[in-house]
Amino acid sequence: MVLDSSVALAWIYPDETTEEIKRVFAGIAETGASVPALWRLEVANALTLAMRGGRITAELRARALADLLLLDISIDAATDANAWNATLHLADRFRLTVYDAAYLELAQRRALPLASLDRALRIAAGGLGVPVLGA
Repeated sequence: MVLDSSVALAWIYPDETTEEIKRVFAGIAETGASVPALWRLEVANALTLAMRGGRITAELRARALADLLLLDISIDAATDANAWNATLHLADRFRLTVYDAAYLELAQRRALPLASLDRALRIAAGGLGVPVLGA
């Protein structure tokens, strides 16, 4: 599967973790996941903003990042090569951010389901016939 940062963050924040999120992470534990090259930056940034806003502590951020490192999550090497063509096309077609379109491009290119909580991204995936997980 392709793992969107929204699902990773929902796994980290106890008040956002649902049974479906737990199932997604059980699947990652079994078969791994792929992410676009921006994923680590996106997750780290969201956790940093949450820490600065008082939602989490620096210790929780460090533990969460360490836990994510234990999972079989592979960084897609072709994210950059597709940024100005296929990814940009999907962003325009579905009015997504280019960041969100990178997840969709990866899922479509690799014919993998997309785990995302982002409503616009889930709708766009449905429009392409990409299976969606996480809701």
